Amino acid sequence: MTRYLAQWWTAGVPVLALLALALSWGRELPVAGAIVLAVVLAGAVLAAVHHAEVIAHRVGEPFGSLVLAVAVTVIEVALIVSLMISGGEQTATLARDTVFAAVMITCNGIIGLSLLTGTLRRRTALFNAEGSGGALATVATLSTLSLVLPTFTTSAKGPAFSPAQLGFAAVVSLALYGLFVLTQTVRHRDYFLPVPREGRPAGEEEHAPTPSTRTTLVSLGMLLVALVSVVGLAKVESPFIETTVRAAGLPHSVVGVVIALLVLLPETLAAVRAARRDHIQVSLNLSLGSAMASIGLTIPAIAVSSIWLQGPLVLGLGGTHMVLLGLTFVVTTLTVVPGRATLLQSGVHLVLFASFLFLAVSP
Repeated sequence: MTRYLAQWWTAGVPVLALLALALSWGRELPVAGAIVLAVVLAGAVLAAVHHAEVIAHRVGEPFGSLVLAVAVTVIEVALIVSLMISGGEQTATLARDTVFAAVMITCNGIIGLSLLTGTLRRRTALFNAEGSGGALATVATLSTLSLVLPTFTTSAKGPAFSPAQLGFAAVVSLALYGLFVLTQTVRHRDYFLPVPREGRPAGEEEHAPTPSTRTTLVSLGMLLVALVSVVGLAKVESPFIETTVRAAGLPHSVVGVVIALLVLLPETLAAVRAARRDHIQVSLNLSLGSAMASIGLTIPAIAVSSIWLQGPLVLGLGGTHMVLLGLTFVVTTLTVVPGRATLLQSGVHLVLFASFLFLAVSP
């Protein structure tokens, strides 16, 4: 009976969420409707995490974390592009704000929570410095090329790229992301596998039977349905969030942060659950992989979409955000290089994440 209910829940909630999305799309929601959709959205997030773990168990690491990171990012990029095409000049900073929020959430929020979970259970979190270091170097390079350089280039007015510079950034972003995926999945796959630890308790997930091909394909379909619903419902909820933000007297950029937090919920929950099983490397694969995919896929998509976009495309960060970004990469480097972390490192990342949230509210 319990197994039947679990199967119904993981299959029924994504369909219910997609139906709720279809019924609410393009409509102004009352407070009660927004609350109901928030509950449905939370259920879709949990269902997405379940189906992602089924796929990960079938294909193994690092393919499992790659599937979730890329699936979420592709849908997120489609949402960003559609909003920028239809939103006009008001969305000039949308791509920058979304990508920056994704980097700060993944590199500080998700990593901090994962390390906190792992170190509370095992005192010391172990992971592969080779794989995580390479991923961090890629994220830092992509972030600097796409979010910092536009502030200092002179070919275009303001913190923006010229068409040629945007095209170059798009090509190198896609090429670097493709090179990383090749390294992660083919040439040095062992760098991205969980570190074996003597006396590691055998979790239930590690001894569960491998899902069949049919079950995996069903979970892949349900994962896509759940992720479409999560991103779509986040968009539907955005007018209610905007109204609440204005009523509270907060900056408009808070809306982008809230939506980014909602969209990245599946990765956050999956990373924390992996950390509870002492698979810190899987958590780092999810966090850094999501940040990398967000930049490596968003910038090329924006470059292509710029053909239809009207108005300026602002990519360069301001001084405060550049300081936060630089400090994040320095701290993350010091966390990753030793291949082990303690409760102190988790606290530092969470303080940086709290600083990002506070400065978004009080710039």
